[in-house]
Amino acid sequence: MSGVPQVVTVALFGSLLCLSVPGARLQPSDNSGKQDGIQAFVIAHSHMDVGWVYTVQESMHAYAANVYTTVVEELVKGKQHKFIVVEQEFFRLWWDKVATDTQKEQVHKLLDEGRLEFIIGGQVMHDEAVTELSSQILQLTEGHGFLYETFGKRPQFSWHVDPFGASATTPTVFALAGFNAHLISRIDYDEKETMQRNKKLQFVWQGSSSLAQQQEIFTHTMDQYSYCVPSFLPFSHRSGFYWNGIAVFPDPPKDGIYPNMSLPVTNETIHDYAKTMVSNIKERAAWFRSGHVLWPWGCDKQFFNASVQFKNMDPLMDYINQRRDEFGVTVQYATLSEYMQAVHNANLTWDVRKNQDFLPYSSEPFQAWTGFYASRNRLKGMARRANSFLYACESLFTLYLLRFPSGSIDKLWALQQIQQLRWAVSEVQHHDGITGTESPKVRDMYVDHLFQGMWAVKSVMAAIFRETLNTRKDKLDFSRPYNQDTRSTEDGSLQITVYNPLGWNITTVINISIAYSAVDVYDDAGKVVPSQIQKSAYNSTFDLYVLVRLNALSYRRYIVKNKKSTCTKEPDDQCSNNPASYRGRVITLDRKPASKSKNPGHRLLPLMNDCYLLMLNEDTNLLYSITDRSSQKTVKINQKFLEYHANGDIRQGPISDNYIFTPSGSAILVSKSIGMEIVTGKLVTEIRQFFYSNTSADAKDYQYAIYTRIYRVPNGYDGSMLCNRIEQEYIVGPLDLNREAILRTTTDLKTDRTIYTDNNGYQMMKRLFKSHTNNTLARNYYPLVRTAYIEESGTKLVILAERAHGISSQADGQLEMMLHRRLWNNKEWNLGYNLTLNDTSVVRPLFWLMLGSESTTSSLYQNGMALEFRPVVMCGPVSGKEADVPSHNSQSNSSESSIFLPPNLHLLTLCLPGWRYNSNHTEQVQSIVRGKSKQSDLPDFHRVLLRIMHMYEVGEDPVLSQPVTINLKDLLKVLGSVVLVEERSLTGIWNMNTLKRWKWKTEQQHDRDIKNGKRWLNEDFTVTIQPKEIRTFFVHFK
Repeated sequence: MSGVPQVVTVALFGSLLCLSVPGARLQPSDNSGKQDGIQAFVIAHSHMDVGWVYTVQESMHAYAANVYTTVVEELVKGKQHKFIVVEQEFFRLWWDKVATDTQKEQVHKLLDEGRLEFIIGGQVMHDEAVTELSSQILQLTEGHGFLYETFGKRPQFSWHVDPFGASATTPTVFALAGFNAHLISRIDYDEKETMQRNKKLQFVWQGSSSLAQQQEIFTHTMDQYSYCVPSFLPFSHRSGFYWNGIAVFPDPPKDGIYPNMSLPVTNETIHDYAKTMVSNIKERAAWFRSGHVLWPWGCDKQFFNASVQFKNMDPLMDYINQRRDEFGVTVQYATLSEYMQAVHNANLTWDVRKNQDFLPYSSEPFQAWTGFYASRNRLKGMARRANSFLYACESLFTLYLLRFPSGSIDKLWALQQIQQLRWAVSEVQHHDGITGTESPKVRDMYVDHLFQGMWAVKSVMAAIFRETLNTRKDKLDFSRPYNQDTRSTEDGSLQITVYNPLGWNITTVINISIAYSAVDVYDDAGKVVPSQIQKSAYNSTFDLYVLVRLNALSYRRYIVKNKKSTCTKEPDDQCSNNPASYRGRVITLDRKPASKSKNPGHRLLPLMNDCYLLMLNEDTNLLYSITDRSSQKTVKINQKFLEYHANGDIRQGPISDNYIFTPSGSAILVSKSIGMEIVTGKLVTEIRQFFYSNTSADAKDYQYAIYTRIYRVPNGYDGSMLCNRIEQEYIVGPLDLNREAILRTTTDLKTDRTIYTDNNGYQMMKRLFKSHTNNTLARNYYPLVRTAYIEESGTKLVILAERAHGISSQADGQLEMMLHRRLWNNKEWNLGYNLTLNDTSVVRPLFWLMLGSESTTSSLYQNGMALEFRPVVMCGPVSGKEADVPSHNSQSNSSESSIFLPPNLHLLTLCLPGWRYNSNHTEQVQSIVRGKSKQSDLPDFHRVLLRIMHMYEVGEDPVLSQPVTINLKDLLKVLGSVVLVEERSLTGIWNMNTLKRWKWKTEQQHDRDIKNGKRWLNEDFTVTIQPKEIRTFFVHFK
């Protein structure tokens, strides 16, 4: 890109849309009448990616620590200087490991003066497309807890300038957190052009249709220059306003001379600089309704030398202000809150945007940022599984401390282990983290942190299980389905502990790998448990499926006994020669060519449970149809793997990369032949389909496979949820180079290419197929975070996922999911930063399918949570007396000792955060003033954080959409005696009775009744939860 300043090249994709120059692409509307008296708010900031190209450690060393050190120094020197701090991870690392006591005192003073301001306040600036709601809330809560505990500060504005598209969930999350305004940037280029031309970049966003005005928020969209200053100087070959240049890795230059340092402001250059800055301010002013212009001063990795930055900007701003009559502009250093306050004070009436999102995002006609929905699929899966483990460990630790206050486990040690995973899960939510758009070494950093965090919480959970179930002092580990660990002892006995972290009772099936082929399984009451054992398709071991029934927030211990080692003791103490575990029978069918059958559907093989009838086509070895047995509705269905071929040579046309999906043509069928095995049993029926790229391939030489499972639930068990899902596990990879793998599901439903997908697992969005002049296929891809469906006349085909993927409907009745990508291109920028996505991994995503009427699929949200937060399974060998049939009843398994929520409410959070701050804001601020950051040494182990979410929209279901009234004292009585409940903001730092969010004038003003935090938690601890509400409480026990 000859002639483009280096700073633009550095920030082109991973963190910033191509920076426009004056006169490029978008033309300002005629707004000359407003040019007199334009007020520009110069907001100094540094965009600091928590990952992306460089690891956190590399960034801290090269520039990040210097940002805060030099900014604090300059703000102390110049009383007019101001700065906003956005991502908290770097600041926390600087605060804990770099800042001196003097610098910490200075930070407190600058915060009190309002010249240093925390914006967003989360651990990271999270991605909005592929993150799941609870992870978003976690990372925001982590950052807010630190800021409130340390400084007594509560962020009230967002700065979401770099996520690749904007979700409608985010404004709701920020409103619930107490924010007064929201700021976004990356939206579709043509939509931004229209909004900019019509002065519609600012609006009031009602992100949730059910919450509507109650949780609306004023939203500012950055103009075409986004969050950076103009990179072009008409009087210089260097970029503009980057006087400290560009950060250098791995080590800062010893002489302080950085690449691409902007031309200094001198007597010779100051007038030209002023004209350039004023011209840009006026251009931006033309796109907004008020005379206030947000002028972001900074960009990626800026202000590592704040001294040279302010040294050049100070005289420039003085020069402009001294000639305000000539220029028609005044400029001032400002924080974001000062800018938003000025806009709010303008008292304009704003348009209302309903619950539409800004997804997908395209930066140019052939740059649809929809590829990252599937990039680094394994990292996406690991991040979600880690969050699931964290969710489980949080509630288990809370249960333990409340029920065993004198337990032997060191609670401070346990909290530190949990905090390790909180940090790792929060970190990977970064918009260049879970998105898969980072370099390989940064991916390895995320994986390493997640693995260490999961290992840490495993140790906590194992310690709790060992103590409360009185089991052996070691040998408990997570169940891992694909390894060779046979988990056996000399006598072949195994103990399994299973924990249900959900707020509902569940009946489900767990799967572990064992070395032996005949077993008995017993529960903690000594009763035989239904199970099934079958030969594994992965290796030489056996898959054991066990039917488990668990109350909400309860765990049970099971014993698996090798049939060869001992006999089974029946109730009358007689030995039985028949193993209690059913044996699955494997039937292998002949491999079939992938070409179309001459008589499709004439040789059909039926497989069924109580809910579904699946018909398999024996001529093709493919699924033919699914019948919902309750309604007798049959849907023809066909599933095939295909690949989009990507261009890797920029000289030949548009490319696909970590971010962008640009197929070079239609998807191509990958298989020449399909093999199939069917495993039949009384508990599980499994269909194994193997897709071969050539007809003579060895049986194990496949790149694609589908494992489909349906479950039969024995009498005496509530199997409604288990029966109503079809489980599918896909194996994809390793891919050939420049391939993007999809699973295409074709049905006979009439859908007009309309699909419903979720925003972050929180709410569903209707996606109509849109035709575009260019790149229509890629621009009709959407993120699938947890839920998607198509429907016709009340019949839905629902897909539930445990990690993010891309999804689209390119034809009537069709769904295609992008599951995996392996790409390489010769673009200099991608090669220079190792961002070519040469992912050679094999991925194994898991899905649950549901089919049927509205009533049959009404439990889709509950099923989605059951998939997301599956039971935690820990296994270990057992011998001696412990191998006897257990007679110990789990302390948490009786219905009388269990929390239980109705099916439309979800237990979003139950944890002991351990914060040291005072819930009373006045007292918290006073304690900080007295001792600054010197907090109590011990965390607060008596304050429980509880969040409950209503999963349904207004009017979505005649029963499940109704408000729900619950008594928190009764709900939590199994944990102890509740003495105090405080309703808090989403992240816990505001008391809802004192939170007063700004009101913004809209055309709907006459209908408004925001109630400003006046909630209805009655004195008897009853609360009514409305559709889509998330209610947050601090609960104190006696």
